[in-house]
Amino acid sequence: MHLLITGGTGFIGSALIRNLTDDGHEATVLSRGAHDNSASCRYVRALDDVPLAPPIDAVINLAGASLAGKRWDAAYKRELVASRTETTRNLVDYLAQREQKPAAFLSASAIGIYGHQGEQPLDESAPVGSGFAADLCRQWEAEAGRAADSGIRTCIMRFGVVLDAGGGALTDMARSFRMGIASWPGTGDQYFSWVHRADVVAAMRFLLQEEQLHGVFNVTAPNPVTHREFCEAMRAHFSTLPGMPVPGPVLRLLLGEMADELLLNGQRVLPAALTEAGFSFRHPHVESALDAIFNGHAGDRLP
Repeated sequence: MHLLITGGTGFIGSALIRNLTDDGHEATVLSRGAHDNSASCRYVRALDDVPLAPPIDAVINLAGASLAGKRWDAAYKRELVASRTETTRNLVDYLAQREQKPAAFLSASAIGIYGHQGEQPLDESAPVGSGFAADLCRQWEAEAGRAADSGIRTCIMRFGVVLDAGGGALTDMARSFRMGIASWPGTGDQYFSWVHRADVVAAMRFLLQEEQLHGVFNVTAPNPVTHREFCEAMRAHFSTLPGMPVPGPVLRLLLGEMADELLLNGQRVLPAALTEAGFSFRHPHVESALDAIFNGHAGDRLP
């Protein structure tokens, strides 16, 4: 299989490409940076540089500036939106013009689309929420959904917080624990919908293989936890003082709007569509995921 991938150098994309190429597939990766090609992975800087042969069997769109990359001032908000909507729009337009279209288009989104709905369990039928993250995801998904108009099987993947060694959110979340301080944001009662990176990659492979699947899929572990519960699971791997909150006003002072959108409120998201389709999570519980990360092979542990 030959796949066109955007965002292939990021935390999720790099793991996906290793998995695919190790399994004998080929990848063409759209990236703004310069990278060395290999026998099974080539990099291009523009869609016009994508070779016509071999034909593209599937496309995976993971592009987008990091939500936690910097404080959300007006300029960075524009970058967050443009890096998702403009990239996706250009990609979908490009695919529509190709004489031989891919069989499948998988496009990233995020559970931030549900906004703040407290303890309410949220499956794919839940309404779109309000707030900056929800509006960003709504625009992002609207651009991706146009691929279906070209007859391309389209799957929208709403990612939770992706956990694994070597990067991503857990690197920052583990920092205070490494210093002997267990903590959670705000009250700690807000839900934290997470997923192990291995399950993210497996879910994408599943969506590629199951040709009858299309529509929206929550890519989150089936057992979300509160931030207090996550703190307790983390403490099993560190010697720390008893857990303590980081007050909301402190987080708002440090992070601004991002604090409310990403930390002080949460979503209790369930992967109903994946589960109903027969997907099985390797790490359905956070204890299993953290054990694999911290007690797995030395090369897989967080630095």
